[in-house]
Amino acid sequence: MESRCGNHPGGDDPDVVDPAVVREIVDRAIWLSTVMVDHANRDRADPSGLKVGGHQASSASIATIMTTLWMHHLRPEDRVSVKPHASPMLHALEFLLGALEARHMTTLRQFGGLQSYPSRTKDPVPADYSTGSVGIGATATIWGAIARRYVNGRFDAGGSGRQWALVGDAELDEGAVWEAVLDPMVAGLGEIVWVVDLNRQSLDRVLPGSGADRLAGMFAAAGWQVLPVKYGGLLTSLFDGPGGQALRRRLDGMSNAEYQRFLRHKAEDVRSLLPGVDGTDAADIVAATAALADSELLAALRDLGGHDVAALSAAFDLIDDTRPTVVLAWTVKGHGLATEGHPQNHSALLTPAQLDALAARVGGVTRADPWQRFDPRSPAGRLCDRAATRLARTPGSPVRPPAVPTDLGRTPGGTGTTQAALGRTLLDLRRAAPEVGARVVTVSPDVSSSTNLAGWLNKVGIWSPDPQRNWFTDDPETILHWREQQHGQHIELGIAEANLVGAIGELGATWSRWGAPILPIGVLYDPFVTRALEPWSYGIYAGGQSILVGTPSGVTLAAEGGAHQSVLTPSIGLELPGCTTWEPAFVQDAEWCLLAALGGLGRSDGRSAYLRLSTRPIEQALARIPAEPAARERRRRHVVAGAYALQRSAAPVVTLVGMGAVVPEVLSAAATLDVMGFPCDVLCVTAPGELFRAVQARRGRTSAESWILDSVFPANRARPMVTVVDGHPHTLAFLAGIHRVAAVHLGVTDFGQSGDLASVYAHHGLDSGSVVAAALDLVD
Repeated sequence: MESRCGNHPGGDDPDVVDPAVVREIVDRAIWLSTVMVDHANRDRADPSGLKVGGHQASSASIATIMTTLWMHHLRPEDRVSVKPHASPMLHALEFLLGALEARHMTTLRQFGGLQSYPSRTKDPVPADYSTGSVGIGATATIWGAIARRYVNGRFDAGGSGRQWALVGDAELDEGAVWEAVLDPMVAGLGEIVWVVDLNRQSLDRVLPGSGADRLAGMFAAAGWQVLPVKYGGLLTSLFDGPGGQALRRRLDGMSNAEYQRFLRHKAEDVRSLLPGVDGTDAADIVAATAALADSELLAALRDLGGHDVAALSAAFDLIDDTRPTVVLAWTVKGHGLATEGHPQNHSALLTPAQLDALAARVGGVTRADPWQRFDPRSPAGRLCDRAATRLARTPGSPVRPPAVPTDLGRTPGGTGTTQAALGRTLLDLRRAAPEVGARVVTVSPDVSSSTNLAGWLNKVGIWSPDPQRNWFTDDPETILHWREQQHGQHIELGIAEANLVGAIGELGATWSRWGAPILPIGVLYDPFVTRALEPWSYGIYAGGQSILVGTPSGVTLAAEGGAHQSVLTPSIGLELPGCTTWEPAFVQDAEWCLLAALGGLGRSDGRSAYLRLSTRPIEQALARIPAEPAARERRRRHVVAGAYALQRSAAPVVTLVGMGAVVPEVLSAAATLDVMGFPCDVLCVTAPGELFRAVQARRGRTSAESWILDSVFPANRARPMVTVVDGHPHTLAFLAGIHRVAAVHLGVTDFGQSGDLASVYAHHGLDSGSVVAAALDLVD
C-alpha cells in the first residue's frame, strides 16, 4: 500500500510514503531504543545495586506511530508531547535524524545524561513537552494550543502548527485527562491531535475489556473527530477474502487477555484455538487462514493498524483541522521484541541472546557496535535526511519582558483585604505601566467574581478565540460585564483546578517557546491548591513560570467551615522547588509581593510564585508604612525578602512572629504583654521559604542572600519566640533555630469548624489570649 502525503499540509510533497523504507527505519529505531535501555541496565557500572529501569516494550509499541509521523507528517512548527515511557524511542529518532550525538546514547538515566522521560529543560535535545507524570503530557498540548492562540492574537508571535500528543491508552485512566477534554473551550481547538497507542496493557496487567469503543464514544461526545486505525493491510486483505468476515468477527470479539495470549502461542496452537471453543464460524475462520504459512499466520495476528505505515499515514491525511482529533491506533506492547504481548513486559529486559537475534533481524548493527545511523546514500538514509531538513527549526531569541515597577506609590488606608488588593493592584499596574499590564493574563476556574477579579475583568475583558455576543450588556443589574473578545486578558475555564494550572504553566512557557513573555496569574480557592499542586509543580519543572493565587484561605474563613479551610498550603509554598511563596498581612504588602512575583516571570532566571491571600478586613494603619521614601523602600525590600519588624521594644523579653491574617491577634497580644511588663518585638513574616533559603545560605547550603536574617532577626535581639500562622505551625518552626531560642509554635492542626472568627480562632489557639499564654509560658 502507498499513501501520498502531499494533500496534507504536514506532508513531504511530492514524496510518497514507501512503507518498506519507513519499516526499515522503524526496525532500526526499535533496536536503538532497546539497546539504550539494555546498556543503562547491564553495561553501565552501578555499585549501588539499584534498578536503573527503562521501557523497551513501551518504546517498541509506539515505534511505527512515531516513525511514520516524524518521517512524513510533522512540520517544524508542530509540537509533540511523547508519552513518558517512549523516551528511548524519541532519542532513537533524534539520533537517526542527526540531532542527537552518538555519545549521548549511552547516557540514558545517567546523571547529567538523557532523562528517564522527555524533558524540555534537561535533555540535550529539548523535548517539546516534558512528560512523566501520567496524563499531564497529553493535556499540556491543549494548554499549549490555547497559549499559542493567545500570544498570536495579542502579540502576533505564536505562529501555527499542530499540537500532537502521543498517549498510551492506560494513561487515559487519569481523570485529569477528561477534565481537560471536556472543558468547553477545547472543542474548537482544531490543531490538537492525540494519537493513542492502544496496546491494551498497563504496568501490571492486560487491561480488562475492550475499552476502545468506550474511548471513541467519550471523545466523540466531547466534539472530537475519532479516527480508528485497528488493522493493517495484511489482515484487511484477509477480511476481504473467503471467510474473512468470520475472522474479523472473531478478532473483534476477543477480550484483550485472550488476544494477548495468542501472541505467545506457536503457529500450530493458533490454528487449533483461533476458531474458538463454541465452533461458531469455525469453518470460515479455518478457510480464511488455511493458505497462510505459519510465519504469515503469526504475522497476520500481529498486523494491527498502529504498526502499519500506510494505514497510519492514511489516517493522518484525514485529520480535520476544524476540531480536535484523536487517532485510536491498535498496537502490540513490545512489538517486534521477544517479550511482545507478555503481561509483565513493561520493565522487562531482553536477554543477550534475544538482543543478538534482534540485531540479526534488523541488520547493520551488533551488540558490539550498536549505534549506527543509515548510509546516507540508502533509501532509509535519504528519507532520514529529508525529514531532518524539513523539521529543522530556526532558533528563536527570547524577548525579556518589560521591567515591572516595584512600587506603585499608593499607601492604603482604612480597612482592606489582601484578596481585594489583587484586583486593585492589577488595575493600578495597567495604568502605571501599560506595557507590563498588557502582558498580564489571569486565569480562573469559574471563581473570578468570588476572588475579587470583577473590576479587572470589566476593564480588560474575557479572552476568546472568536468574539461572542454579551446578551446582558443592557441589563442594569449586571455588575460583572462578560465581554468575550480576541484581545481579552482573562481566560475562564470550567471548575477543574488541574486545567487552571495546566493553562498557566503553558502560558508561562511562551517566553521560551515563541519569544513572547506572558505574565500569567491563576486564581483559585486556597483549599483547592492541593488539588492542583502536582500538575502545577510539574509545569514549573517543565519551565513554565506562573503565579498561583490561593484565596480566600485558612480557618480565617470561619463561617465557611472545614470544607473550605486550608491547613497545608503555607508549608507547601515553603517547600515547592522553583517557587517563591508570599502570605502578606496587609494590602501594601500584597501589592509589593505581587509586583515582585510578576517581575520574576518570563525569563531564563525566572521563578514561579504562590500568593496566599485572605478575605479578612484588617485596619491598614496597623502596617505602619513609613512615609519617608528611603524608609518605605527599606520596608518594601524586607517584605519581598521575607519578613520585617512591625514593632521593636527597647528591652524585649519575647519575640512574637505572625504571618498573614493573624497579625492583628499578634499585635493585640503584644499590647497586652507590654501592659503586663513583658515588652515584645513583633515581626511580620511574608515569605517563609525565602527566610529558610536565607538560613540555608548562612550555613553554606545555597547561594541565596542572607542579609534579611541580620536585619530582622539580629543576634542581639534573640529572645524566646512565639510564632503564629493560620496553617500548620511547623511552617514557621524553623525560625527558632536561627539563634536556637526556646519557642512555642501556634497554628492549625485539626480540620476547620464553622463559626464566627473569634470562636474559630479560640478553638485553634490563634486568638490573642492564646498568644499571650504561649509567651508567658516562655518568659514568666
